[in-house]
Amino acid sequence: MSNGQKEPESDAAGDAAIEWFVRLREGPLAPDEKAELDAWLAEDAANAVAFDEVLSMYGDLAVMSPSRAERPRRRLPRIRVAALAGVAAAALALFASFDEIATRLRADHFAGAGERKLVTLDDGSRVLLDSRSAIALRYSPGERRLALLSGEAWFEVAPDVSRPFIVEAGGGAVTALGTAFDVALEGAGARVTVTEHRVSLSSGGRSVVVDEGRQSAFEPDAAARSPEPVNVDQVTAWRRGKLIVTKKPLRDVLAAIGRYHRGFVYCVERSICERRVSGVFGADDALQSLQEIETSLGLRAIHLTRYMILLY
Repeated sequence: MSNGQKEPESDAAGDAAIEWFVRLREGPLAPDEKAELDAWLAEDAANAVAFDEVLSMYGDLAVMSPSRAERPRRRLPRIRVAALAGVAAAALALFASFDEIATRLRADHFAGAGERKLVTLDDGSRVLLDSRSAIALRYSPGERRLALLSGEAWFEVAPDVSRPFIVEAGGGAVTALGTAFDVALEGAGARVTVTEHRVSLSSGGRSVVVDEGRQSAFEPDAAARSPEPVNVDQVTAWRRGKLIVTKKPLRDVLAAIGRYHRGFVYCVERSICERRVSGVFGADDALQSLQEIETSLGLRAIHLTRYMILLY
């Protein structure tokens, strides 16, 4: 770009670069798509540089675009800091999506973004998977063991005293001593809510029994917390397409809503994510829920692309 050319007035090149990156990660481009990408790269030096910026955030990904190796690297002078920050955040979000791909490969059953899936297992037990949740089956003649790989799931266990029903999650194990319970991965650990009868939690070399209407949680290599009474209908509202929160940090609410959104939502400042949120939100309309949160907390949103939203 010559010195006399004006700095771009918008982030159009960065937004388009992110969208091309997403399309490339989904698989090889068709010939007409490849031609479209090459034409876009040649159209403006800003396009080429924006694309290089996105690729460089992941290291050497030239194999994704053979034409990149043939193009000299060019610099776009004075790219706005805000634009680069947006591209960086979106790139990090895309990197996080690689974990989801890995989870799909390990899973026997997976619910995609915005989906709830009811699975009936061979023994008659039923599992309801929340959005972006996955399980892997490890059944054997002596026990019915499975692993919650991501998200949250509700289990309704068919009785079989000769084969215990065990759910591995967050570095611990949940053994059914009755009918139904909910398990959600939280951070490195897990939260367990019993909706019918009771379960036994094993974590950190100790076990604790959780009765109906109570909840416990544990971290890897740590004993489970003492069970406490909980509003079961509120905790399991996701089964009815609702998210009910009472004075929860915004970061936790965004994490929950994020499971239903085909993209990622981030707070520009950490203090924003510490704000408390209360309300009833529709899990089936994540963008509407985000808009309600923006209004109630006096926030604004930047939609970098359809995959990335920043709150400030």
